[in-house]
Amino acid sequence: MDQNFKEEHSYLRAKKRVKAIKGFYIHLSVYIIVNILLSGVIVFGLMSSGDTFSETFSNFGVYSTWVFWGIGLFFNWLGVFGFRSLGFGSDWEERKIKELLEEEENRTRKF
Repeated sequence: MDQNFKEEHSYLRAKKRVKAIKGFYIHLSVYIIVNILLSGVIVFGLMSSGDTFSETFSNFGVYSTWVFWGIGLFFNWLGVFGFRSLGFGSDWEERKIKELLEEEENRTRKF
């Protein structure tokens, strides 16, 4: 009975994690699509009012939603994947040492 509980608990945690990952990718997709559309509308509006193409892209309004929403998206990513996804988990040093030793070994084999 205890084993069934552990398996069900693991399954529910995995299901919750998959739901969070799916939510992040939906957030990322909406971020890209909405910001492309908003930037297009802003660029079109600025060019209609007489700005040149280069003046339009130097306007911060074109990039502001990308920047501020991007900050929120970064924190969403951090909440879903955490600091471990940056590669600095608890075993990072050990993995890096093994990687460097393998590189050194491969270099010495060539000569």
